[in-house]
Amino acid sequence: MRPGIELAGKRVLVLGLARTGIATAQFCAARGALVTAIDDRPAEQFGEAMGQLRPFGCTLYFGCASGDGALAALAAQNLVVPSPGVPVNHPALVAARAAGVPVWSEIELGWRFLRGRLVGVTGSNGKTTTTSLIGHILASAGLPAVVAGNIGKPLIACADQSSDKSITVAELSSFQLEWIDSFRPDVAVFLNLTPDHLDRHASLDDYARAKARIFENQTERDAAVINADDLAATQHAPARPQIFWFSREKRVASGAFLRGDQIFFRRDGEEIPLLRRSYISLRGEHNLENVLAAASAAFLAGAAPEEIAAGVRTFPGVEHRLEFVAEISGVNFFNDSKATNVDATIKALESFPGGLFVILGGKDKGSDYAPLIPLLRERARLVLLIGAAAEKIGSQLAGEVPLERAGTLERAVMVAFERARPGETVLLAPACASFDQFENYEHRGRVFKQLVGELAEAPPAVKARGREV
Repeated sequence: MRPGIELAGKRVLVLGLARTGIATAQFCAARGALVTAIDDRPAEQFGEAMGQLRPFGCTLYFGCASGDGALAALAAQNLVVPSPGVPVNHPALVAARAAGVPVWSEIELGWRFLRGRLVGVTGSNGKTTTTSLIGHILASAGLPAVVAGNIGKPLIACADQSSDKSITVAELSSFQLEWIDSFRPDVAVFLNLTPDHLDRHASLDDYARAKARIFENQTERDAAVINADDLAATQHAPARPQIFWFSREKRVASGAFLRGDQIFFRRDGEEIPLLRRSYISLRGEHNLENVLAAASAAFLAGAAPEEIAAGVRTFPGVEHRLEFVAEISGVNFFNDSKATNVDATIKALESFPGGLFVILGGKDKGSDYAPLIPLLRERARLVLLIGAAAEKIGSQLAGEVPLERAGTLERAVMVAFERARPGETVLLAPACASFDQFENYEHRGRVFKQLVGELAEAPPAVKARGREV
């Protein structure tokens, strides 16, 4: 039984008015809450948000979230709900805690109204692919699955459409998990743990603790799916839920593993064949791990082995995740804009044998880029640097790999195409956030694909200009 909350008449402050904040404010106001919504950015950036929230009677503050007007209202609030992008040291959150006002993430509030079962997926890399694949398998099996969370639709926006038979599959970030209270997935998936978001979290340990909160409220009736090949993830294995490991390297006592070309799920001593590795069309060994995790979660959620196999075979992949864009004059273009940290970029580089023109850069997240050097030496013909992190990346890679500071994504694409030979690959795998030059990683990926599309449509003479042969 989930703990409830009566929103009618309650004063709710929503902090941050991106997609999640708007959905949260609308949800609370529709249930009779008195909603105040604030954002640090100026009002002129929020024409759409104002149009969506004013009919609900929300009080709006823009450009002054840390100012006297908004902060003075905090002591009277019954609940504060920060959007994932709002840091824990934001003045409004500091003031809320000082005033003793509860602070919940949107997933905490949404979960309390959500019906049916919840599969939660977290980790440093692979969340979007794994979450999408679980949803695809369950939907292909005819089960009532919805994909939400840090991917597409906020969890809170799924509550009204959910039923006792629903299976909601949610991608969960550390930013969302750090403000939970009673939030409890029926199946919790922990994919891996590598340094990320160190511009936001105080340390790697702080980041890891936020991720591991996905298990915090689980009971003996619940399931935890954990990567047995990732030492950092195994160190956060919980005590209460049933643990199901997944491994591409060894047979596990309970969970999914690879033997030869066959993926098995072991439970209560029985080994159940799920699918063949050859059914996986996604590039890279890391995607084998994602499939093992997704197959485990789908099996625990009720999909039959033959339904899991069919779902994996028909999964088209995820936009902005090692997405093939085009082949132009023999040069292949791949969009991995979702590679927003160093480990994700390493996995992208490992997916190609060589002949790479790699586009790196964006907004730095406190990363160390030196771990990229061995693979870049081995597989990259040229590294093109863009965005605010270009100088930092350049200083760490200087003298180790061929570098060029392209500045913008447009110039990086053009330079790479001019110098690449037939059979080589231009790979956008930035190892950085996108917020210096783009709205988000999706926007960055769409711009990359648009630039490649413009190259494809260019006259032959333009394509040939400046090309090395």
